[in-house]
This record gives sequence, structure tokens and C-alpha cells, in this order.
Amino acid sequence: MESDGKGAYVLSNLAEVVERILSFLPTKALLRAACVCRLWRECARRLLRTQQSVAWVSALEPGPSDSHSLVRALAEELENVHVLPQTVLYIADAETFIGYEECHRQKRARKRNSKETAIALEKLLPKRCQVLGLVAPGIVVTPMGSSSNRPKEIEDGEAGFALLFPKIDGVKIHTFHFCKVFDESKLTESGLKNNPELRVVLLFVYNSWKPGANRFLNQIINPLNEKSIILAGGYVESLTSLTSENNTEAGDSYGVVGLAFSGPQLQSATVLLDQDVIDERTVEAAMQRLKAANIPEHNTIGFMFACVGRGYQYYKTKRNLEADAFRKFFPNVPLFGFFGHGEIGCDRIVTGNFILRECNDIKDDLLHGYTTVMTLIHLGSTKANQV
Repeated sequence: MESDGKGAYVLSNLAEVVERILSFLPTKALLRAACVCRLWRECARRLLRTQQSVAWVSALEPGPSDSHSLVRALAEELENVHVLPQTVLYIADAETFIGYEECHRQKRARKRNSKETAIALEKLLPKRCQVLGLVAPGIVVTPMGSSSNRPKEIEDGEAGFALLFPKIDGVKIHTFHFCKVFDESKLTESGLKNNPELRVVLLFVYNSWKPGANRFLNQIINPLNEKSIILAGGYVESLTSLTSENNTEAGDSYGVVGLAFSGPQLQSATVLLDQDVIDERTVEAAMQRLKAANIPEHNTIGFMFACVGRGYQYYKTKRNLEADAFRKFFPNVPLFGFFGHGEIGCDRIVTGNFILRECNDIKDDLLHGYTTVMTLIHLGSTKANQV
């Protein structure tokens, strides 16, 4: 009884001990522990402020249910994540996100409903976080567990990932959505204009096959085509995010969505693997250009936006060639992305005033086909807990 009394005193009064114990809890359990008392709540708040590394949940194998495997993976793995997401980017393969699944009870095929899948997925996430959900023909994903895991190019089959961005000191991440009608004033509202701290913009175009989509995209990227900003992304199959204010129009029209990263501590670089990059040697030469940017690898994410015309067919029988080349030069940087219908980007680096490829006053050509865009985003030197 005396021992129990001492333990209760320690856990009720010694913040250092309580904080040390709570540090072993994943975020969901930590939030539940914060309800115990005022001391535990303050300890939990301090711990959440230190958890500033990006986490991710990945799905690489199809599951037995009629929902996408990313929904199941997110339901299971969110219990183990050590961050509180404020912004989430999830991307899944188009074929199975909105595909047919065999329903054994009724002995017939059941067509997945993309809205149902998106609802199931986004219900798992915190209500107040920004969510951007996309589907694309193929997925590039790093398996969970370690940033040094070998990234996979999954051109066929069920796959997906969810990138979980917590609140990061010195970094602001905004989602944006432009649909059908371009309003230049919304560039400022989205942090894309008159924002001296803007460093990186990831752009994704949906329903790009519709008349007027390319002109609409150029209206958005032309004001952003500056040497001090990294622009990267690609053409996806569709937008699925339920949190987008224009989502009701998204199914019937074309649009541009994305993430804007602002903050003085951000560093980023991107390289374009054009149609002349046709084998392992030329791919590695492109990775060497990216390596020459000297972007710190700690707290850094890699993105790969590739054309559906590349991949193992482009490199003859060699699978996973571009992702493997990235891992060779960046062994501790996780890589994510997709195979899409077009690519956005060029050779460019933002660190000080150095530009990887000088173009004088000529705007860079940012829209491509049959290429791959490789991008690094460094979120700062914080030493937060890893997943």
C-alpha cells in the first residue's frame, strides 16, 4: 500500500517522470492519457510539440475486403503513429480505388464507390486537419517502418500511401484548389502570391483531358514560375478529397490542387529526367545532379512524378530502376509519388541564391510528357521522433 501511494504521488506530481513515460505512447494513446489530469495534459502538449517529423502509412498489397487496402492500413497503423497530423496527402491507385472487387457472399462483382472509399479513409483522420486525396494510374511508395526501406514503383495492382504532416515550427503548409474558373485573388489567399517565404509548390491536375484544362493550368503556374520557388507535380486521374471546398464541382470539371510549403528553413531541389534518360547510367547521372544540391537528408521527403509511359516498359525489362537509383544516392530519404498522364517540373534548386540551371529571364518549361520529375523537400533540422 505504501509503494502504491508513492507511485501515485510520482505520477500525479513529477512532470519529468510523467513526460518520460508518456513519450513512449503513440499519439492516439497520448491524447487519451491527456484526459487524466491537468499535469498529464500539460505533459502531453509538450510532447506533441516535439513530434515534428513527417510520418506515413503505406499499403502495398490488396486486402480481402471490398475497401481499398489503404483504408485498412490507415485504420491499423494510426494507432501506432507518433504525430498529430495537421495536413494529410493521400494517393491511391486509380484502378482498384474505383475498381471491381469480388463479393463472395453475393457471388458477383461489386463496383467500388470512390466517394464511399474516401469517406471511410478520411473518417479515420483528425477532423481539423487539411486533407488532399488523389488517385493516379500507378503509385511510388516507401514501405512503413524506416525511411531507409526500398521504395517501390507499383505500376499495376493495389497500392497507396498517406503522408501525415504534423505542425512543424517554422513551416506552413496550405492546401489549395482552383476549379474551372481562375481567380487571381485566390493565389494570395492560398499563400501562392505575395508570400516571400513560399519555397515549394506541389501541383496536381485532374481531368486534364477536358478542353481548356491546359490553358487553365498555365494561368496558375505562370505567376509561380520563379527561380526562388520549386514547382513539381503531375497529372492525376481524379480528386477524391472530401475536405476541398470545390469538391462538388470536381467530378464534372478540370482543376488544379496542391500543397504550398512556406518557411525560411525549407530547402528543396528538383531535377527532370527527360526522354534522353533511357538507362541506368543516365538515370544515375540525373540523381547525381540532385545530390549536388546538397540538401540535408534528415527530415527530408522525396517525391517522384513519372509518366505512365516510363517504368519497366520504358527501361525494357528493368523494374524499379528510377526508385532504386534514388535510394542509391539518398538511402535515408523516403520516396513517394505516382505514375500519371503528364509531369510538372524542371531542374531547379532553392538554397540561398543558387540555381541549378540558369535560364536568364526566360521562363522554365514546366509541362512535360514521357519524363520523370524527382524532388526533395527538407523541412528543417528538427530532431523529432521518427515513426
